[in-house]
Amino acid sequence: MARKPPTNPRKNASQARSRATVDALVEATARILVREGFEKASTNRIADIAGVSVGSLYQYFPSKEALVAAVIERHNDEIMKVVRAAFVEVADMPIDKAVRRLVTVAIEAHHIDPDLHRILAEQIPRIGQLKDVEASNREVHALVRAYLERHRKEMRKIDPDLAAFICVSAIEAVAHNTVLNGAEMLSQKMVRTLVDETTRMVVGYLR
Repeated sequence: MARKPPTNPRKNASQARSRATVDALVEATARILVREGFEKASTNRIADIAGVSVGSLYQYFPSKEALVAAVIERHNDEIMKVVRAAFVEVADMPIDKAVRRLVTVAIEAHHIDPDLHRILAEQIPRIGQLKDVEASNREVHALVRAYLERHRKEMRKIDPDLAAFICVSAIEAVAHNTVLNGAEMLSQKMVRTLVDETTRMVVGYLR
């Protein structure tokens, strides 16, 4: 059985110059993934696009899989920053307004570099980074559950864990599929309709 390539970085970049090198390598990896796909990505090609030597690349990353893992981590962090800010924003909103805002933000977050998002959706299981996605899903579940707990009086009697799971699953599925199916090309009117219908579905379930 073939050994899986290592996906952890060799060392963390602590100095400004080192961080700039790592950022250039991660950005180059993302560009190559979008333009040429995983199979055509190589450490030599990534180093060339990043403008650094292959030796410098290997100081920080042991394989191209480790670089793809870094791209996944960066993209996931960008999405989670948007999501966390949204939950602060909706904390005191009534359910109908909060759900509408969260659906809108979920779609917007999934459209942070949609071409890259589509590629990473294919590569995450392959690289073995599902644990990072699962950790983010657990965090979102906890945020939704905490919101629902604070707004119990607006809801029908339902287990908050189940409610959080169904809400997250429904919203995530809609947002994710808009990217996978190329819905970034939808008109603003169609996106508003998508938000309206998803909000109606989730709020109707909760009430």
